Amino acid sequence: MSTENEDNEGTAQPAAPSVPPVPAAAPDGPPAGTSASEPAAPTAPPVPGAAPVGPPGPVPQSAPPAVPADAAPAAPSHPGSGYGEPPHGSAGHGQGPAAGSGAFAAAHAGQPQPAAPAAASHQGAGASHQGAGWPPAPPALPSYGAYGAPGGGDGSAWGAPVQPGGGPRPKRPGGLVAAVLVAALVAGGVGGGIGYWAAERNDNDINSTTVSAGNTPVDLKREPGTVASVASKALPSVVTIEAKASRGEADPGGGGNGQEEGGTGTGFVYDQEGHILTNNHVVASAAAGGTLSVTFSNGKEYDAEVVGRAQGYDVAVLKLKSAPAGLAPLALGDSQKVAVGDSTIAIGAPFGLSNTVTTGIISAKNRPVASGDAASGKNSYMSALQTDASINPGNSGGPLLDSRGAVIGINSAIQSTGGGFGQSQAGSIGLGFAIPINQAKNVAEQLIKSGKPVYPVIGATVDMAGKGTGAKIATQGAGGTAAVVASGPAAKAGLKAGDVITRFNDKPIDSGPTLISEIWNHKPGDKVTVTYERAGKENKADLILGQREGDS
Repeated sequence: MSTENEDNEGTAQPAAPSVPPVPAAAPDGPPAGTSASEPAAPTAPPVPGAAPVGPPGPVPQSAPPAVPADAAPAAPSHPGSGYGEPPHGSAGHGQGPAAGSGAFAAAHAGQPQPAAPAAASHQGAGASHQGAGWPPAPPALPSYGAYGAPGGGDGSAWGAPVQPGGGPRPKRPGGLVAAVLVAALVAGGVGGGIGYWAAERNDNDINSTTVSAGNTPVDLKREPGTVASVASKALPSVVTIEAKASRGEADPGGGGNGQEEGGTGTGFVYDQEGHILTNNHVVASAAAGGTLSVTFSNGKEYDAEVVGRAQGYDVAVLKLKSAPAGLAPLALGDSQKVAVGDSTIAIGAPFGLSNTVTTGIISAKNRPVASGDAASGKNSYMSALQTDASINPGNSGGPLLDSRGAVIGINSAIQSTGGGFGQSQAGSIGLGFAIPINQAKNVAEQLIKSGKPVYPVIGATVDMAGKGTGAKIATQGAGGTAAVVASGPAAKAGLKAGDVITRFNDKPIDSGPTLISEIWNHKPGDKVTVTYERAGKENKADLILGQREGDS
């Protein structure tokens, strides 16, 4: 279908023949794609001297088909002779029947054929005198039959003009798609408007069923034993301690900028008289002329003073100078009954952040720990509870609670990435250590009673460097004294210098610090059994623990 000239739509326009046309005549009948009633194209006027064109006669099937108009070379006006010869008008050179018309009609039987244009004069002369003139006649072209006939083809003669496609084009569904899209957009807009109107109306509706935050129950209660419940009860009894050293103690040489040095730690209420239990290393800097202040979780601050300190145990007791009424001491548990895997809650002021609560479990029991005190350069020994609750500098002295809220230990030391135990500024790596509350309670009672610690002893000096085979009794004591004190517990039990203690009661001993930690878990006067090796032979002995008063 042509879109350039709609007036020609449905009417086939035959191609104009070349001059002279080859072959002499086109097949009979109207052109393909046109009705038989349409008039044929006008024929060209005859050339003077040409033979009259008669009706086409039968032609053998082998005759070549018509040569396309665009493929035949243009011939001179007088093809029958050489250049400049006049036209021949004899009957021997007259126009014969149109070659190929019968073959075309046979190939297109039953189909309307286009009308043949008038033949040019002397067309047959060129065929009668091949080789007599120049240029020679074009070679014969093969015939192409109908579609499916031998030789293939689409049913039209080779070179026949291409006919415009018949029939109207199918309509595309573009209009329908556009209509659907428009409808969808309109529906979406209408739906959105209705939704907005409904939401706004519901917001203003006094009968709305939406529950606001104001309807939350005021008396929200948490189940007993939850971390929140335990922490809410314990926090009012936990305090943040700030220790400041005097100027002279902080700078004995008299130099410096005149500012006081100190640190921050944690403690908790021990009794209603105002005693606060904490670590020795928290208050050591203010012990000689410094100042101590205690702040409760409600923000109230009180001055305090040191009642007694036990450097070896790393325990100290303070007392509020003006204790408020209604103090609530924390309940003390039984550290001996603690099991690995029990839940733990640590409360303290890590890096000065007061009232911080962290949780974990008991990772191990009876962990021998020797923690260093940077201020005094002396070590403390404990058979500690190990926990993975986060403990950092500032947590020291704070309570380690069980799931009931009872104190089972005093947070004291952490294992740092530097490889040592102590109270340095290293952060938690999940290895925290607490003094068992049973031991801390014994020490606290001693300090409250006399202001001095009392240590159980075996009356022998042990090597603190060796590890792995047991605790070896040294060859001599401090200052060249005897390693085994005469008439002391060890001497009475038959122990001698060089003996290696491998067990203390039922606890294995692998080093001197481990032995000291186990001894300090007992009280003076307790009867214990020791297992030792001498000259490769294992022996056992019973002894009664002695005592030493104060730190030396």
